Amino acid sequence: MDAIITVRDLRKIYRVGMEKVVALDHINLEIGRGEICCILGPSGSGKSTLLNQLAGLEKPTGGDVLIGKKNISKMSENMLASFRQKNIGFIFQSYNLLAALTAIENVSLPLMFRGVPRRTRDKEAAEMLKRVGLKDRLRHKPNEMSGGQQQRVAIARAFVAKPKIVFADEPTGNLDTKTTVEIIRMLISITRENGLTFILVTHNSELAVFADRVITIRDGLIVSDVRKALTIPADSGLDGKTALLTEASAKTVNEMSEDGFSPTSESAEENHSPPSDEEITYSGHHPDGKPGNTQCEEKTPDSSNLADGVPEQAKSEGEIFCEIC
Repeated sequence: MDAIITVRDLRKIYRVGMEKVVALDHINLEIGRGEICCILGPSGSGKSTLLNQLAGLEKPTGGDVLIGKKNISKMSENMLASFRQKNIGFIFQSYNLLAALTAIENVSLPLMFRGVPRRTRDKEAAEMLKRVGLKDRLRHKPNEMSGGQQQRVAIARAFVAKPKIVFADEPTGNLDTKTTVEIIRMLISITRENGLTFILVTHNSELAVFADRVITIRDGLIVSDVRKALTIPADSGLDGKTALLTEASAKTVNEMSEDGFSPTSESAEENHSPPSDEEITYSGHHPDGKPGNTQCEEKTPDSSNLADGVPEQAKSEGEIFCEIC
């Protein structure tokens, strides 16, 4: 399969107080075009850190992440911002909608940054909202919608600009079981329709069954990478979906959930070669968390920085706006 994401010898180390923690330890990975991939692991395993690396939200301590032929690990922050606008969509657990904007305004934001005229972007945003079942909520603001409806808006926003890759970090973490299944089915359906690459990060092994491939991560290491199908029991509540977990990998996931494993500085010292001070990312956060400078905070765009709806930096970094090839 043609790889759209290539990870080479990726390493990420944090300093937590006086301790050094290896969050990702020499990861090598390829994810194919059009693949629906689940990165599975318990809290503290390094799965969210890996997502941040794949999406260019954090810089690695060592190694490279390539999307298509572009090495995003070597890009400046401004180049990364332009690249993400063109090629990547995000779905977060907390929705990250702008409270002052209506559903259609939230969904149309990615198109505005691409310079799409208002009439066109409103039409495309409305069509996307209709696709996720919100045709009667176009003018509603986030506080006028349920959690499930807000997440549907977030999904519409992620897909409206037809990115090459969509990343979802625990997208159903705030939802009930029934809504969770509805949202995941919707995500998979839209991904298939558009031939996109979809990467889901979760601790929930029940969601992993909807993926083409399940990569299990523990202590910053990939412990299994499974594509083999497994029939789901009739009483699983998943309506006979085919799982991508083998019995062995499912057992591994259950064991991880039971022991509540979380990497510590002690395990890092015992199992990994001691990193040098030059390798360390200084942060007061847990290695599976997101350092303050890595989470893109959504703000209402400043019209003074836009020309014809396109960010100035996007104009100056125009070569980064190319298609992934």
